[in-house]
Amino acid sequence: MVGILGSLLPIAIVFGIFWFLVIRPQKQRQEERSNMLEDLQAGDDIITIGGIKGKIKSINQTSLKLEIAPDVEIEVTRQSIGRVEEELEQEQIETEQ
Repeated sequence: MVGILGSLLPIAIVFGIFWFLVIRPQKQRQEERSNMLEDLQAGDDIITIGGIKGKIKSINQTSLKLEIAPDVEIEVTRQSIGRVEEELEQEQIETEQ
C-alpha cells in the first residue's frame, strides 16, 4: 500500500503543477476573451487578429460590420476580433509607469 502511494504522489504533484501553470491560466484567458466578445458595442474601436483596425458599425450574433476607412466597411466574424483598442491603450499606460 505504501509503495503504491509513494509512486502515485510524484504523479499527483506533477499534475498539480501542470494545472496551476497551464490549465488554470488558459481558462482565465478564455473567460476574459469571451467576456470581451460579449461586451462589444457599435462604436468601439477594435483590432482584429489579422491586425486590421476599425470601428464597429453594426453587430449581429456571429459577425459585425467594421469601418476601416471613411465609407469602407467590411464584415468580419466575432471570433476574428483580437482586442478592443481602448484596452490596449490602458495596458500600454500601465506598463510605462
